Amino acid sequence: MRFVEQLPYETEVEDHVTVPMADGVRLSARIWRPVLPDGEPVPAVVEYIPYRKNDLTSTRDAIHHPYIAGHGYACVRVDLRGTGESEGVLLDEYLEQEQRDAEEVLAWVAAQPWCDGNTGMMGISWGAFAALQTAARRPPSLKAIVIASFTDNRYADDMHYLGGAMLSDNLAEAGTMFAYATCPPDPEVVGERWRDMWQERLEAARPWVLEWLRHPHRDAYWQHASLSEDYGRLQCPVLASSGWADGYSNAVTRLLASVDVPRKGLIGPWSHKLPHLGEPGPAIGYLQEVVKWWDHWLKGIDNGVMDGPMLRTWMQESVPPSTSYEERPGRWVAEPSWPSPQIKEVAHPLRGSTIVTADEEEALPRGRTRTVQSPLSVGQFAGKWASYNAPPDLPYDQREEDGGSLVFETEPLTERVEILGSPSVDLEVSASAPVAQITARISDVAPDGRATRVTYGVLNLTHRESDEHPEPLEPGRRYRARITLNGVAQAFPPGHRVRLSLSTSYWPLVWPAPEPALLTVHEDGAALTLPVRPTGEPDGMPQASFGEPEGCRPPPVTRLTEPEQAWNVSRSLVDYHSALDIVKDRGRQRYEDNGIEVGLRACERYTSVADDFSSLNGRSAWTMTFSRPGWDVRVETSTVLTSDSDNFFVDATLDGYEDGRRVFSRTWNESVPRRLA
Repeated sequence: MRFVEQLPYETEVEDHVTVPMADGVRLSARIWRPVLPDGEPVPAVVEYIPYRKNDLTSTRDAIHHPYIAGHGYACVRVDLRGTGESEGVLLDEYLEQEQRDAEEVLAWVAAQPWCDGNTGMMGISWGAFAALQTAARRPPSLKAIVIASFTDNRYADDMHYLGGAMLSDNLAEAGTMFAYATCPPDPEVVGERWRDMWQERLEAARPWVLEWLRHPHRDAYWQHASLSEDYGRLQCPVLASSGWADGYSNAVTRLLASVDVPRKGLIGPWSHKLPHLGEPGPAIGYLQEVVKWWDHWLKGIDNGVMDGPMLRTWMQESVPPSTSYEERPGRWVAEPSWPSPQIKEVAHPLRGSTIVTADEEEALPRGRTRTVQSPLSVGQFAGKWASYNAPPDLPYDQREEDGGSLVFETEPLTERVEILGSPSVDLEVSASAPVAQITARISDVAPDGRATRVTYGVLNLTHRESDEHPEPLEPGRRYRARITLNGVAQAFPPGHRVRLSLSTSYWPLVWPAPEPALLTVHEDGAALTLPVRPTGEPDGMPQASFGEPEGCRPPPVTRLTEPEQAWNVSRSLVDYHSALDIVKDRGRQRYEDNGIEVGLRACERYTSVADDFSSLNGRSAWTMTFSRPGWDVRVETSTVLTSDSDNFFVDATLDGYEDGRRVFSRTWNESVPRRLA
C-alpha cells in the first residue's frame, strides 16, 4: 500500500465525542474533519461497528477515515452501544435498538454545524450490515452507502445457517462477540465510571449462540433487518463489494439483480478484507473508488461514477490447492448488467461417475443409482466458511475429502471453460433417516490429480422446499432437491477436469445431521448446471482500470509479544479421535498514540470420535487483555457446543479479572431442541 502524505485538505481529529441517544445513553465517536479556511460545512460519512475504535480497529480506521476526510468529508467512526467507550450493553446482533441508534446518530451528525446535512454510511462486515439495514429505514439525510462483505439475507446467507444446515461459524462468531461485548471501556476516556460500565456489560452478557440455536428456521428473528424481505425498501445508491474467498460471495450479485437504485458491484479474489487491504491479492485502489462515489452522491459532482459496467470482478485462473495465496492469478472482467445476458446456464447430466453433455446423455443407460454415507472426516480440509487469511484457512487438496464422497467428473477439457455466477446441482434422492444433509463441491482437477475446491453448497434436505417450514424426510421416499453453490468466477484450462463431489457430512465447517444417513442418488434428472461465460466475449474493461492501493499512514504500534497462528488437523488411529485446532493470537501490542496495551488470543477446537455423531464437540475460547500503568484487566470466555440426536448443549463461562484478581464469574449450562437441525 502507498501511504499518501499530501491530500487536498489537512484534517483534524476529535478522539472522543459523545453522541446522545433518546434514552439517555451516549455513544462514543471519533471524528476526522477537513480543515477549511472558511469553516464551511461538508458531507459526513459514518461507520458504525462494535469493534473498539480506541484500539482494536484504530490502525485500520486510521488508514481510510483520514484519507476520506482529506478529500473533504467529515468521517464519523462510532462504537455501537455497549462497546468501546459507548455506554449501555450489546445484547445481540442487528437488534431494533441498534438500528434506531443508527438513525439517531445520522440525525445528530446531519445537524452539526460542520455537516451540510448530507450523510453516507460505509463499512465492512458488521459495518456493511449496519449501513444496508439503516438505509432500508430511509433516514432523510442518508444519500448513499458503500458496503463490503455483507448479506441481504440473514438466515440463508450469513455465518449462522447455510441451506438450512448450521455452520460451525454459528459457534465461532458467538464466541467472538461473547468476548467483544464484555470488554471494558478505557478509563482515560470515560474516567472512573469505567468499572461500573464494565460491570454492567458483564452482568448483561449471555452466549449469543443460545438465541441463534433457538431459530434454526427462517422466522421473524432472521427476517428482521434482512433486505431480501423487501428490496424496495432500499432507495439510495449503493457501491457493493466482496471477495470470492469470503463467505459473503453471493450478496453482491443478488443485490445488483434485486434492487432498483443506482448500483455498482465489485468482487475480487479477496478474503474477508476491504479491497485496498485485499488478501489474496491483487489489492486495488479502493479508497479512490470510494471517494469518487461520495463525490458524486454526496457533493453532486458529475464525475462519471455511474459510467461503465455494473459489475467488475476478478476471473480467477487455475491454481494448485493451498490454504493461502499471496496473489490469485487472473484478470478483471466486467458485465454491463446483472444478471448478464451473455452468461449461459449450461446443464450437464450426471451419468455413472461422469459429468456429460446433453448430447452425450442420449447414448448412456438410465435409471441407475449410487449411494453415499460419508465419514465425519470429510470436511477436515474444508477451511473456514469465511476466510480471514490468518491463519491460512482456505480449503486444501480435496482428494482425501473425495474418498468419502460420491464423485462425478468430466473428461479432460478440450478447451478453456470460464464460469461466473452460482452453479447448481439438481438431484433426485432418497435417505435412510428423517434428517439428512448433502454438500456439493466443485473442484478444478489438474492433470496430476490435485483437486482445488472452486465452490461448494450445502442443503439440509428437510429444507428442500422451504426454509420457513422444513419437513422431515420419509426414509426411502424419493425427493427432488436443488443445491445452489456459492457464486464464483473461475477458469478451467484445457486438460483439466471439472469434478463434482457429494457428501453427507462436511464437518466441522457444517454441524452434521442428528444421525448418520445413507443417501441414494437416482440418476434420472441429476445434473450439474454451470453459469458459463463465453471465452470469446470481451472482458469489458481495461486491465489498468484500478489504481494502486493507497491510504493514510496509521500511528505506530509496538509489538510486545509475537503473534501465533495455527491450523492443525490430528487423528488418532488408536481411539479414532479427530481434532481441528485453530489458534489466532495477535500477540500483545501497544498503541503508541494512547499508550494502551492490548492482547487478543482466540482458540477454536472441533473434535469427534470415529463416525459417532454424538461425539461432536466444538469450543470457542477467547482471552482479551487491556492495560496501561495503573490499569490491568482481562476477559476470558469459553463456549462449548455438543449435541445428541434431540438437543444441542451449551456450556459457557465468563470471567473478568482486574489486577490479576477475578472480579466476575458466571457459567451457563443450557440445552436447545434441535428441530430438524
